[in-house]
Amino acid sequence: MSDLAKEAASMHKAASGLRTVGHHTTKPLAEFKEQQHDLKALGALGSLLGAKDEIEKGMTTLSKLTKQLEEEWEAEAKLIGEVSDAFDLLDLLLAAAARAKKG
Repeated sequence: MSDLAKEAASMHKAASGLRTVGHHTTKPLAEFKEQQHDLKALGALGSLLGAKDEIEKGMTTLSKLTKQLEEEWEAEAKLIGEVSDAFDLLDLLLAAAARAKKG
């Protein structure tokens, strides 16, 4: 296996990993979003400190940032996959050129 093929395989594996991140975060993120309006765990302390609204805003922000990260990771996975495909193609072309040169 050539160095290009090894790099392509490694990049393909990385891209596949990035593509699955959303599958792992979907359920926890949904549960997190559900809890942002149910802050009973803060009890009276949360109300006394006026923290409930700020905590809800913070949780909303975290949810949005997580979604943006998932979108960014998907875009990165696509780019890495395209580079991996290019490396595979280049490896095939180099191998064909080497065979043609010998023959």
